[in-house]
Amino acid sequence: MPHQPQMQVQKQSCFQVIKFGFMMGFSVGCAAGTLLGTYAAVKMGLRGRELMAGVGKSALQSGGTFGVFMGIGTAIRGCG
Repeated sequence: MPHQPQMQVQKQSCFQVIKFGFMMGFSVGCAAGTLLGTYAAVKMGLRGRELMAGVGKSALQSGGTFGVFMGIGTAIRGCG
């Protein structure tokens, strides 16, 4: 049986774990905010520049909020 080299896994720092959790949460939150923001803006009758501003604001707010909670969650889980 041939010898297979063992891979050494480097442990990520706590900051890297929190940053990764935030980025994952931010991307998921932005996607959800875009969908929900588009629906809400179209339902209110917004068009053009108002529509894009409303959707962008909703996406960034949702992304930021969900990113913070995901960052906290991964810090609790991964930095202990």
